[in-house]
Amino acid sequence: MKSPSSLSADFSCGTHDHWSRRTLLKSAGLSGLAWLTPLAEILALDAEGTGARKGKRPRSVILLWLDGGPSQLDTFDPHPGKKIAFGAKAIDTAVPGIQLAAGLDRTAEVMQDISLIRSVVSKEGDHERAMYNIKTGYRPDPTVTHPAIGSIICHEMPKTDLEIPNHVSILPGRFPSRGGFLGAQFDAFQVNDPNQPIPDVTSSVTAEREQERIDSLKILENSFSAGRGKNLDRDTTLHLASIENARKMMTSDQLKAFDVSDTPKSESDPYGDSSFGRGCHAAVRLIEAGVRCVEVTLTGWDSHANNAESQAARVATLDPAFASLISDLKARDLLDDTIVLCGGEFGRTPLLNPVAGRDHWPHGFSMAIAGGGLVGGKVIGSTDPEGEKEEPERPARVEDVHATVQHVLGIDSSYEVMTPANRPIALSEGKVIKELLS
Repeated sequence: MKSPSSLSADFSCGTHDHWSRRTLLKSAGLSGLAWLTPLAEILALDAEGTGARKGKRPRSVILLWLDGGPSQLDTFDPHPGKKIAFGAKAIDTAVPGIQLAAGLDRTAEVMQDISLIRSVVSKEGDHERAMYNIKTGYRPDPTVTHPAIGSIICHEMPKTDLEIPNHVSILPGRFPSRGGFLGAQFDAFQVNDPNQPIPDVTSSVTAEREQERIDSLKILENSFSAGRGKNLDRDTTLHLASIENARKMMTSDQLKAFDVSDTPKSESDPYGDSSFGRGCHAAVRLIEAGVRCVEVTLTGWDSHANNAESQAARVATLDPAFASLISDLKARDLLDDTIVLCGGEFGRTPLLNPVAGRDHWPHGFSMAIAGGGLVGGKVIGSTDPEGEKEEPERPARVEDVHATVQHVLGIDSSYEVMTPANRPIALSEGKVIKELLS
């Protein structure tokens, strides 16, 4: 069913014109159709009964991206005492029967709010291809560039009144999330360490001189438009819209959400003294401000040599930041509103190589997921403690993780978006991991 373009413009971050439950309810409310209220309450929950806090849907996602491929054996899927552990230890958590790798002590304390998918599988063992696969839910295809999960969320979810970007990548690393065929306007806005000023948001001239520049630009724009007449497609170029959005952002009080440099030490210290910790702290502030998706990257997980030492160093940075992010979201009553994903492009081999490293392993690795009204304190799937089987028990495909996140947000994964080449592509081809649904 198609909706009038005006409704699409009012209630969607993107350009498609299909009716969602959210669009239907909002349009009904604006039309004053009070008799639809009972129907609205029913539609707020889907057939699976998902959705946090009596039918309220989550609205945001935080992706903690562990760039390089973390070892599942040294993070979320330890096998202490088994030959594949090579001496790696494990610790108990707040949930009886679930263990984490040694070093994740603070994360273990909030395990009741986190579930582990220990059986993620993909067909990509190269860093760049695997990153693309995990972030988009699709394998690389030379004929199309797929959008990242955050871009899809911003495209599909209702528009907000934010004056700062809806999609943010902190410490973006090698391959920040992109809008793909949805357009560059859905690319993640990239910033570095949150204790540093955001570049290019402060005018280098006086207010008077800046206004003169804007007036001059208007003259140039009008001249440019007049010379092209009907051939100028402003909606396609998004040139003027980009300038206007940039100017709004430069003068917005909402920029303060990026800055954690002046927060009390009692609030910032638990995240750890690292750029990643500050990034996680900023992510919570941005979500509280209304940002749809925040990606925070922790690099350095590629451990082809000296795996134990390398992974332990990364875990020491991840643990306080991840645990504090979960606790902070919960304290601010935002955890049910926010889905938190933590993982990398693949895992590491069960057996060590000749230089005590672990190589790439896409055949059964781990991702942690929390918030959004999803079940906490649960483990999905398992891997072979002897390292002899590639296929894990209850495998979960990469696209299944995407479909689950979209489902919980109220996004119809089967909906096909038309690419600029007039090719229909579904938002996801995965299946919902129903064990995670409340």
